[in-house]
Amino acid sequence: MEAMTEDAMNPRKAVAFVFPGQGSQTVGMLRALADAHPIVTETFAEASAVLGYDLWALAQQGPEQALNRTAVTQPALLAADVACYRAFRAHGALAPAVMAGHSLGEYAALVCAGALDYTDAVRLVAYRGELMQAAVPEGEGAMAAILGLADEAVEAVCRESAAGDTLAAANYNAPGQVVIAGSRAAVERAALRARAAGAKRAIVLPVSVPSHCGLMEGAAEAFAERLAPVMVREPAVPVIHNYNVQYASTGTEIREALIKQLFSPVRWTETIRKVVGLGVCAIVECGPGKVLTGLNKRIADCPCVAIGEPADWAAALSLGDVPCASEGRE
Repeated sequence: MEAMTEDAMNPRKAVAFVFPGQGSQTVGMLRALADAHPIVTETFAEASAVLGYDLWALAQQGPEQALNRTAVTQPALLAADVACYRAFRAHGALAPAVMAGHSLGEYAALVCAGALDYTDAVRLVAYRGELMQAAVPEGEGAMAAILGLADEAVEAVCRESAAGDTLAAANYNAPGQVVIAGSRAAVERAALRARAAGAKRAIVLPVSVPSHCGLMEGAAEAFAERLAPVMVREPAVPVIHNYNVQYASTGTEIREALIKQLFSPVRWTETIRKVVGLGVCAIVECGPGKVLTGLNKRIADCPCVAIGEPADWAAALSLGDVPCASEGRE
């Protein structure tokens, strides 16, 4: 599947679909979309039947603290991403040529590409959230956003600040925007060092789970056992994976990508550059909010739109007629 180029697409209508991850959740998300498209609440109801609680009610009414618990946030965002995709695709518009998801969003991409059954994915991400929360005692891990430094400078800050603790770049979100993760003391040292190195901002984030770093290796081992018996198929649409910015075509390869994703950085900047290099004419964000659309606009020289609100659909539906500026590139 890695050999796929724009020749496999209609070069004037090829669209990438991307799916946001943790951090895009809000109480009341997708409410307007659900009012217009019942498939949204139906998708949440499927997840609720698996989880044993009303996921839609929690997503709409909160409390926010409950929605932000990692073991709840992950299935809630999976449901929101898949529901958004289902609603949009029910109109037969803009079939995706390639997909990707940011961290948790990778599971939504695999569901929508036909590689994972939705109910299996709900169970997996709920368990994934539980493992991640349990992997590091409350207060001992942290993440920080470093703004205004080159990737290499952030990596140097991490090396110089680790002092024997776990510390690494966790999310390469866009040029000049990298999130680091590790032990709290190391993250706080790195934030101070980053400011001294010229970062515009270095903000310790209000999260308790230090995702995508070595502190998640134990969680990855336990997750591998749960993932092993799950049916994973070749995706009908190529999905670019976070940890290696490559496609996977077999169940074994996809499982490996999902396991390594837990303790490896999300290479989003490279992912979007790869998408653009394939010759897509636009990138559509499927899910609540517009976090990825903001990042993608900083990376990609093509239209980037979100479809979490009905008001955004007209712009998205017009993308099929957009000429492909990157036509001819590999």
